[in-house]
Amino acid sequence: MLSSVLPLVLQALGNPDLSVSSVSTLKKICRECKYDLPPYATNIVAVSQEVLIKQIHKTSQCMWLMQALGFLLSALPVEDILRNLHSLITPYIQQLEKLADETPNPSNKLMVHIFASETDHFPPIKALFELVTSVTLSIFQQGPRDHPDIVDSFMQLQAQALKRKPDLFLSESLDVKAVFHCGVLSLKFPEAPTVKSTCLFFTELLPHCSDVPPLARVVQEDGKLLIQAVLEGIGGGASRSLMDQFAEVLFCLNKHCFSLLAVWLKEALQPPGFPSTRVTTEQKDNFSQQILRERVNKRRVKDIVKEFTLLCRGLHGTEYAAEY
Repeated sequence: MLSSVLPLVLQALGNPDLSVSSVSTLKKICRECKYDLPPYATNIVAVSQEVLIKQIHKTSQCMWLMQALGFLLSALPVEDILRNLHSLITPYIQQLEKLADETPNPSNKLMVHIFASETDHFPPIKALFELVTSVTLSIFQQGPRDHPDIVDSFMQLQAQALKRKPDLFLSESLDVKAVFHCGVLSLKFPEAPTVKSTCLFFTELLPHCSDVPPLARVVQEDGKLLIQAVLEGIGGGASRSLMDQFAEVLFCLNKHCFSLLAVWLKEALQPPGFPSTRVTTEQKDNFSQQILRERVNKRRVKDIVKEFTLLCRGLHGTEYAAEY
């Protein structure tokens, strides 16, 4: 069935008069038959790339086409996802670099243009961002532990998007909840650069609880998972060199979600032995109260976290603590 229908659909993609019907049909095929499509993936990507470069379709159809490719790639092995994704986004990156070369200020030119406000650039970038996000989420489903570099880059991309174009997170095509959960998972990676990028992602996300409803919703529903992951890291799960980054996430939570943080801290610290068997209930209560009091002085929050992590690791008052 697919072998007879697909060639017709792919041929129709090159015809502007059949734009809506061809793209919507391909999207439906990629969504509903994605696990049957790997043998055809190379061909679908090649044809799609060609029509995207030639700008045959209007913006809305380009978005649909990107969504179709997201469904398709998510069913492939990680190596094939990366290879196809690279070939898909390379022309866009080259185009953006060309645009950036034409501007007088070359500093940080690529990221600036990727999230620039110019409407000419924004629609394809929105589609591209959603494609990269959905495909990377599928890598998380397959198991991200073997790819800390991809996770690191993904978290940096999400942080930059939040910083420069938070409106991207209003899109119905973006699974904000899944991105948040990937962040929580990434906080537990042993690689320090990945954890740093993930903490940056959360410190960019939390201030938008007030102006981006999908982000507010996911923080309200799943913020406790974030607190548990941060406390796990402070309790001894993460390198001591990362405590400043965890402190920044706590500081952001305190600043932007104070009433929720008070509840989450109480609930998360309640189980005996969490985040460490070395701290007493009294020490946990003291830590919680100290954190909740500091909504202005970030440096003080960092000191409170460093003190608590030493208690959790049984290092308080030792020569290790003196070096710290």
